[in-house]
Amino acid sequence: MAAQTFSQRLTDLGITLPPVAAPVAAYVPAVKSGDMVYTSGQLPFVDGSLPQTGLVGEDNHQGASVTPKEGYDHARQATLNALAALDDLVGIDNVEQIVKVNGFVASAAGFGGQPGVINGASELLGEIFGDAGTHARAAVGVAELPLNAPVEVEIIARVTTA
Repeated sequence: MAAQTFSQRLTDLGITLPPVAAPVAAYVPAVKSGDMVYTSGQLPFVDGSLPQTGLVGEDNHQGASVTPKEGYDHARQATLNALAALDDLVGIDNVEQIVKVNGFVASAAGFGGQPGVINGASELLGEIFGDAGTHARAAVGVAELPLNAPVEVEIIARVTTA
């Protein structure tokens, strides 16, 4: 029996990739170089807008307006947007390995839970790609992100070149 494709896995998980998010500045959503695809940082856009803005933190502490759980969900959405850019460029079934994830969390002062927030990206990639979704990662707290987004995710993937 043939191995399941990643597009079939998405269907089994009930996940539909969104349309590729339009760039908000002078860049393209993804670039292929050799057997690597680099996505631009993706925000958690849903239907062209951000469902929530602000800083991630605990209990409205230090100006936080986004809970860590909401941040986790936004990281999943931003990852879906990154996968849409990858799929549009080379096709999701051509992924051989998710190599690296860089996650940025707009963090309220004193918030140190960035790894848990970016787990939203990492766990989704594991669900979709299995062992091929195992990756290196950075989860970084920042003061602000574009458009006051709570998270931003970028992906580097190795793909088939044939």
